[in-house]
Amino acid sequence: MRLVPPALAVWGAAAVALGLPGRWVAAVSVLCAVLALTLLTVASRTRNPILARPPGGRVAPRNREAPGSREAPRNREAPGSQEAPGSQEALRSSHDQQGPRGWGQSRQEPRGWGRAQPEPGGRGQAEWVRGGQEAPHLRGGSQGSGRAAGRARLAAAGGAVLLCAASGAAVAGLHGADVRRGPVPVLAREYVRVDADVRVTSDPRTTRPAVRGSHSTRPLLLLNAEVTEVRAVQGRHARHARVRTPVLLMVAADDHRAEWRKLLPSTRLRLSGRLSPPAHEGERLAAVLRVEGDGPPRITGPPTWMQRAAGELRAGLREATDGLDADARALLPGLVVGDTSRVPPELHEAFKATDLTHLLSVSGANLSILLFLLVGPPGAALSAERRGLAPVLGLSLRTTAVIGGAMTLAFIVVCRPEPSVLRAAACGLITLLAIGTGRRRSLIPALAAAVVLLVLYDPWLARSYGFLLSVLATGALLTIAPRWSLALRARRVPGRLAEVVAAAAAAQAVCAPVVVVLASRVSLVAVPCNLLAEFAVAPATVLGFAALAVAPVALPVAELLARVAGWPVGWIATVARTGAGLPGAEAQWPGGWPGAALLAGLTVLLVCVAPGLARRPWVCAAAGLLLVLVVLRPVPLTRIMTGWPPPGWAFALCDVGQGDAMVLAAGKGTGVVVDAGPDPRAIDRCLRDLAVTRVPLVVLTHFHADHVRGLPGVLRGRAVGAIQTTSLEEPPEQAAFVRRTAAGAGVPTVRAVAGEHRRWGPVDWRVLWPRPGPGGAEAAREPNDSSVTLRVRAAGGLTLLLLGDLEPPAQRELLRGGEASGPVDILKVAHHGSSYQDAGLLHSVRPRLALISCGADNPYGHPSPRTVGALRAAGARVLRTDTDGPIAVTGAGRGLRAMGRS
Repeated sequence: MRLVPPALAVWGAAAVALGLPGRWVAAVSVLCAVLALTLLTVASRTRNPILARPPGGRVAPRNREAPGSREAPRNREAPGSQEAPGSQEALRSSHDQQGPRGWGQSRQEPRGWGRAQPEPGGRGQAEWVRGGQEAPHLRGGSQGSGRAAGRARLAAAGGAVLLCAASGAAVAGLHGADVRRGPVPVLAREYVRVDADVRVTSDPRTTRPAVRGSHSTRPLLLLNAEVTEVRAVQGRHARHARVRTPVLLMVAADDHRAEWRKLLPSTRLRLSGRLSPPAHEGERLAAVLRVEGDGPPRITGPPTWMQRAAGELRAGLREATDGLDADARALLPGLVVGDTSRVPPELHEAFKATDLTHLLSVSGANLSILLFLLVGPPGAALSAERRGLAPVLGLSLRTTAVIGGAMTLAFIVVCRPEPSVLRAAACGLITLLAIGTGRRRSLIPALAAAVVLLVLYDPWLARSYGFLLSVLATGALLTIAPRWSLALRARRVPGRLAEVVAAAAAAQAVCAPVVVVLASRVSLVAVPCNLLAEFAVAPATVLGFAALAVAPVALPVAELLARVAGWPVGWIATVARTGAGLPGAEAQWPGGWPGAALLAGLTVLLVCVAPGLARRPWVCAAAGLLLVLVVLRPVPLTRIMTGWPPPGWAFALCDVGQGDAMVLAAGKGTGVVVDAGPDPRAIDRCLRDLAVTRVPLVVLTHFHADHVRGLPGVLRGRAVGAIQTTSLEEPPEQAAFVRRTAAGAGVPTVRAVAGEHRRWGPVDWRVLWPRPGPGGAEAAREPNDSSVTLRVRAAGGLTLLLLGDLEPPAQRELLRGGEASGPVDILKVAHHGSSYQDAGLLHSVRPRLALISCGADNPYGHPSPRTVGALRAAGARVLRTDTDGPIAVTGAGRGLRAMGRS
C-alpha cells in the first residue's frame, strides 16, 4: 500500500496542473520539489543518528563483530552455543515483549512484492555492549529511537508524495503547454479556414443522432488526429507552419462515409476545413476541424504495417460475424476489441441503463482472460503445479513472461490504447515482470505503479472518466470484494456465488458516484444484470479472440467460432434489453459532484449498517421486497402510490419533452398511439405506466423528428398492428427512418386518407386532414401543414380534436371545410402551443380542456402566452406537460376530469 499515496499525488497534481497557467505550474512544481528534498534529507539524517560514546571503555555496534571477535551477531545463534539467562538474546526478547513498536520490535512480514522483513535491532540502532551487558545509558532509550524512526518514515513518505506531485505537475504542465502552443489554437479562436496535413490517431466513430426541434442532427464521423502542417490565409498574409497539434476532425461525407470509416490510425491525410475552439477548456484537443466537402479522404500516406495488421484482424472479425443475428453481430466485435460501430442506439441505451457498458469498452477482464489461458490462476503462476498453456508447452517463467508481454502489446495495438486498455496492460506487464524475475506479486502495488507510469506518460489520463472508472473498479475488486466475499461466505453463501456477488457489488459501489456525475441517474438493476451476464463473458471473449486470430487464414473456421460465440453474446444482449425494459431500471439522481458525494455518503452509511441488518433476516427480506417493487413497479401498486393513471382513463398525453405523443385507451392493455415523440425511452416509459402492451395502430401525424424518433420505444416489447403516416414524406431522412424502423420490426405502413373512418374497441375516429383537391393540396405543402388530423370519440363519449402541428393556413382550410366545426371536450393544441394559431378555429371548437405538449425550458418559447391567453378566454382549462407532467383524462362532458403527474 506504500505506493498508493504517491500514485494519488501524481494523479491529482496532473489533473490540476492541466488547467493552470504555465507559471503557476512551474511555481507549484518547484515548491513541491524543494519541500520533498527537505523532508527526504531530514529522514536520511534521522535514520542514521550519531550516538555519543559513554565515558571510558570501548564500544561496539550491536550488529557488527568487533575486530578479531568470534562472537556471533546478536540476532544469530552461534553454532553449538547455549543461551544463558541474561544473555543478549534474552535481553532482546524482553525488549520485544515490553518495549513500544519500533525498529527494535519484531513485526509480521507484510504481504507484498519483495518486502524484506526489517531485522530487529537492525542498522541505524546501535547498541553499546560492555561485558555482555547493555550499557546503562541506553536502558529505556528504545522508546526514543522508535519515535525517531516513526518520524523518519513519516518524513520519507511525505517527501516521496511531494516529489511525485512535483513530477506529475511538471509533466502535465509541459503537455498542456504543448497543446496550447503554435498557430493552430490562435487560428481556431478566429475560426479561420485552413488547409492541413494531418495524421489520424484513432478509429472513426459515429455520433448518435439527436433531435433538434423538427429535425434530427446528421450523424457525423469523428476522428482524432494530429496536424503536422497547416496553411492559412488571413487578410493579405499567408501563414505556413509545421506543427504537432492534436485536433478533432468532424466529417459529414454522406456519400463517401464507407471510405472514411475504413481509415486506420497513422494514416496521413490532406484536407481543408474551418477551425474552431474545443467545447471545453483544458482538453487534450487544441481545436476542432470541420472538414469541408463530401468527397472521399485524400490520403497522402498509408498506415504503418502494425496498424494495417490490426485493421485486417478487426475487419476479419466483422466479416466473420456478418451471418449472426443483429445483436450478436453488433456486440461480438465490441466485446472482443471494443469495435462498437455496429451497435444501434437503442441497444447502447440498454447497456447504459443496466451499467453493462464496460463490456463494450475493452477492459482488464479481456486481458485477464487471455493471460489466464497462458499462466493459469494468478496464485499458481509461480508454484510448482503451474496451470495454463505455459507448463503444457514446457515454457520457463521468463519465456512465459516474454510471451505474455508480447500478447499484451499486441492487445494494445488491436484493441486501441483506450484508458481502460492502458491500465489493464500496465498492470499486466508489471505482473509479468514479477513472474519473469521470480518475485512475489501483489496487485495493489502493481495497480498503483501502473497509475504512476501511465499518468507520467500521458497526463491527460488524469482527467479521463474512463481511466477513473477503470482504476476504481480494479481497486474495488482487489480490496473491497475479497472482504465482502468472506462476509458472505460466513453467512453460508456458496463460495463462487459469494465471489461474483461481492465483485459486482464492490465495483458498482465505487463506480456509481462517478456515473452520477456523467448521467444524473442510478441503475437499480446493475448488480443483478452484471451477475447474469458474468458467466457468458469469458466464453464469448475466448471464442471471439479465436475467431479474430483465425479469420485472416481460415474464414469459414472463424465464422463457425463466431457462430458459437454468438450464443453467449446473445444472452448478454437479452440481459441488457430485459433489464433496461423494467419500469424502475433507473432512478433519477442529482447530477454533478454534489450528487456524487451524496450517493457516496449513502453508500458508506449502507455498508456500515449492513452487518447489523444482516442479523435481522426480516429487515433484509423487507428491503429486498421493496427494491423488487420499486424496479418492477406493478401498475396497481403504482396507481395506489401515485394516483396516476386514474382508473378508467380514456386519453393520455405523455410527457416526452419537446414533442408529441398521445394514447387512446382501446381496451384492457390496448391503446392507439398518436405520434411517438423524440425519445424512445420517454414513450416506452409512458406506455408502461399506462400498462399498454398491444397497439393496433400507430398514427404518425407527420415526419418531423419530434413526432417520429420515439417510434422504436413504441415497438419495444409490444404487439403493433400497423403504422399510419401522412402522404408528404418530408423531411426525407425522417421518412426513411420510419420505413426502416417499421421494416425491422415487421410492421406494415399505410397512408392516411381524408374521410376514412376507423374503430377499435370503444374508440372510433375519422381522418380530417390532409384533404386532397383544391385548397387542401395547396395548404399541405409543408410538413407541419400535412399533419394527419383526427376527430375522435373515445371511451365514455369523450370527444377530441387532435391537430398535430397544423399552421394557421391549414387550420383555416380545415375550418372552411366544416369537418372540424362543433365543440369538443379536448383540443390537443397545434404545434406545442406556438403563437401561430387560427382564432376562428379555437372559437369554433370551444374546448373544455386544452392540452399542450412541450418541453421544459425549450428554446422556442412554447407555449406562447398569447395562445394560452386566447384559450383561457375561450373558456378552456389549459394543462401543459412542461409543468403538469403526463396528463390522463377520464369522463366526458360535465364529468370531464384531467389529472397530471408533475
